[in-house]
Amino acid sequence: MKHLTLTAVSLLAAVGIGSAGDLTGKISLKGTPPPEKPLPLDPACGKARTDFSLAPAQTRFYVVGKDGGLADVFVYLKSGVTGKPAVPATPVNIDQKGCEYTPYISGAMVGQKILVSNSDPVLHNVHPTPVPPNKEYNKAQLPKGPALEFSWDNAEILLRFKCDVHPWMFAYVGLVDHPYFAVSGTDGSFKIANVPPGKYVVEAVHRKTGKPLTQEVTVGADGAKADFTVEVPAQ
Repeated sequence: MKHLTLTAVSLLAAVGIGSAGDLTGKISLKGTPPPEKPLPLDPACGKARTDFSLAPAQTRFYVVGKDGGLADVFVYLKSGVTGKPAVPATPVNIDQKGCEYTPYISGAMVGQKILVSNSDPVLHNVHPTPVPPNKEYNKAQLPKGPALEFSWDNAEILLRFKCDVHPWMFAYVGLVDHPYFAVSGTDGSFKIANVPPGKYVVEAVHRKTGKPLTQEVTVGADGAKADFTVEVPAQ
C-alpha cells in the first residue's frame, strides 16, 4: 500500500497536479484623488443608516488606505487560462443596506448565481445594465424581501447594477469565465488562489481611472507576485 501511495504521488507530480500557486500583489494609488462627496439620501435611507449604525454615506470612487493602498480594484487573469473550470455552486451575494450596495465591487464566474438581497426597510429596484448580448433586467424588490437571482452567459468587466429608486446606488461585478480573480482590500492587497502553473497576463481594473493595467506573470508552485500602481487621472 505504501508503494502504491508513493507511485500515485509521483504520477501526480509528473503531470503538475498539486503544483498550483497563489498570485499575490498590492495596488497602490499615485496622485491625490478628488474628495469624496456625500450622497443625497432621502429621510427613509438616512434613518435606515442610523438604525444600522452605518457611517455617513459618501461616494466610493477612491478608497485609499493609510499607506496608499487602493481598494476595490478588480484583478483577474486576462489570458492564459486553459480548459473549462467548473462554475461554483455557491452564489455571489450582494446586499442593499443603508441604501448602498455592498460590496461595491465583486467578481463572479460566467453562469454563477448572483443573489441580491434587500436588508433595508425601503423599496429598491435592482437594475443590472450589462453590455449586449448579456441580458438587462429591472426588478422591484420589497423592503426586506427575498433575494433576487441573476446570472449571465458572457464575460464582462465591469457589469453595473443600479437602483432607479435611489439613483446614487451602484455596484459592479467583474464577470469572467474562470475562478482566477480577486478584489483588492482596504490595504490594496489581493490574492488569486490556486492558479495552475503557467504564463498569464493579469489585468487590474479600477472603475474610475478608465485605464486597465496589465502584467505578464509566470506562476509556479511558489506562486507569483504582481504589484500595480494606479494613477489619478489629470483633472
